[in-house]
Amino acid sequence: MRMRSISLALGAYLFTGLAMAQAPDQNQPQVGIAQQSAPADQQSSQPGSPQETRRAVDPAKAAKHLGKQLGLTQDQVAQIQPIIADRQQQIQSIRADQSLAPRDRRMKMRNAMMDSRNKIEALLTDPQKQQYEQMLANRRGQRQQQEPQAQ
Repeated sequence: MRMRSISLALGAYLFTGLAMAQAPDQNQPQVGIAQQSAPADQQSSQPGSPQETRRAVDPAKAAKHLGKQLGLTQDQVAQIQPIIADRQQQIQSIRADQSLAPRDRRMKMRNAMMDSRNKIEALLTDPQKQQYEQMLANRRGQRQQQEPQAQ
């Protein structure tokens, strides 16, 4: 029961990170549709806007939370914190780049998330990696359940 609670909590945390990374893409117009609404969508995700401020996650808190969920050492938590901070900076830069096409933006977001994930996994022990993978799988399952409701 405790393991399930831990998995669900970390899955929710990781889902939030992915949702933050993908949120601007969902608001982007489809190819072939007039680009008139794009500047307003992009402005709302600019750093410092109310929407961006609401979503900001403290890398120290996020690393500490991940540390609790996976049973990480203090050293591991300290090493993960700059990885999370770097990922957030990359995502903010991608969101701010108005020259990117929606497909390119999604690809860059996905690459930033995967790079962060790979760096975090490199710091984990084998049992921690298994638990991390399970939490990611739980998050994907939750996201798939929520997608049909959104449509």
